[in-house]
Amino acid sequence: MSTLTVVGAGYVGLVTTACMAELGHSIVAMDLDEEKIRVLSEGGVPIYEPGLADLIAKNRERIQFTTDPVFAYRAGEFIFICVDTPPSHSGDADLSRIWQAVDNLPPDEGEHVLVTKSTVPVGTGAAVQAELAARGYAHIGYSSNPEFLREGSALQDFMFADRVVVGADDPAVADQVAALYRGLDCPVVKTDVASAEMIKYACNAFLATKISFINEIANVCEVTGADVSVVAHGMGLDHRIGPHFLQAGIGYGGSCFPKDVSALKQIAGNSGYHFQLLGAVIEVNELQKRRVIGKLKRLLGNELRGKRVALLGLSFKPNTDDIRQASSIVLAGRLEAEGAQVVAYDPLAMPQMQKLLPRVAYAASPMDALQGADACVLVTEWQEFLDLDWAQVKEVMREPIVIDGRNALDAAGLVGLGFTYEGVGTRTPRS
Repeated sequence: MSTLTVVGAGYVGLVTTACMAELGHSIVAMDLDEEKIRVLSEGGVPIYEPGLADLIAKNRERIQFTTDPVFAYRAGEFIFICVDTPPSHSGDADLSRIWQAVDNLPPDEGEHVLVTKSTVPVGTGAAVQAELAARGYAHIGYSSNPEFLREGSALQDFMFADRVVVGADDPAVADQVAALYRGLDCPVVKTDVASAEMIKYACNAFLATKISFINEIANVCEVTGADVSVVAHGMGLDHRIGPHFLQAGIGYGGSCFPKDVSALKQIAGNSGYHFQLLGAVIEVNELQKRRVIGKLKRLLGNELRGKRVALLGLSFKPNTDDIRQASSIVLAGRLEAEGAQVVAYDPLAMPQMQKLLPRVAYAASPMDALQGADACVLVTEWQEFLDLDWAQVKEVMREPIVIDGRNALDAAGLVGLGFTYEGVGTRTPRS
């Protein structure tokens, strides 16, 4: 087994730390955020991911946490870069933390392999390798090893991966990195660095395209009388298409899809190629969030000023507290601009949202949010909302109007209770 240094104790870094320790490796996890490292050293976990705290605790004897880059870099035979690469003002990925990690590399203290797990534009690995060569760091190999983790199921995605992608221009380095994943029962794709970088972007862009496509179909279903849930089922039975990511709704969000789709479009543009398809994918996703406002206006008499609208769910998906690029941000902002009173509830994400949108009212429970509401919008399909006593909900709402932004509720049951129900692209009759 090997000793790994993991640079960045964020989402990808901590999942990598926990799972690599589970595979038997020794880990030194390094982050410059002293508070984050203090929490981790004391047994806490600063992010929410199901099972993560337990897996770190299980393998605690193999994990060290530090803020000292000198100690961390000296310790690791493999140095995994797991820092974030947010979009810059130009639309390009901000690689400042990548280069900061490179600047901290040890100049002449034994052989290491630098492994980039962060999502970086195609060509970043070549630039890093050129910089290593310019510094005379012949003792440091390089590999691109992109992550394919879904928030809410990241441990499952790591330990039961569809594949592991290892990009290295030196076959010996590729073999070394691939060997770290012994114990996982999945294909290992060994390729060059540039192709490995592109695989990550291409995967996320394709999945985002499927989401925008089915949302476009849903919008057409609404004007033709078809039901998108039936259409998606019929499509998904075709093995060439498959059922995954054909769930119509109010658009994708999170830390990966919006950023990576925009970054790939930017990469193409910087190379002189206009990626028209991705432009449409992004536009559809933005408009999909705003269509909810039109539905609310239609159901509430074209005037939202003074109306109380309850948002059920704030995180971009269930089982995470992540609100990055969440549909709830656009919805809350547009509702406030229309003069509506917005009240929201989420099991995990309210502390983050309070910092971003302080004027929104945050409820102590779903029923508190729904009390006196003129309409409610299911934004995130938390099981807690699906299990609500909707007969009781009808009693506390001022107007029993439900916009189901995820087509997750029992439409027929709600209509039977007397709700005015509207999904996304569904044919369910309204009361």
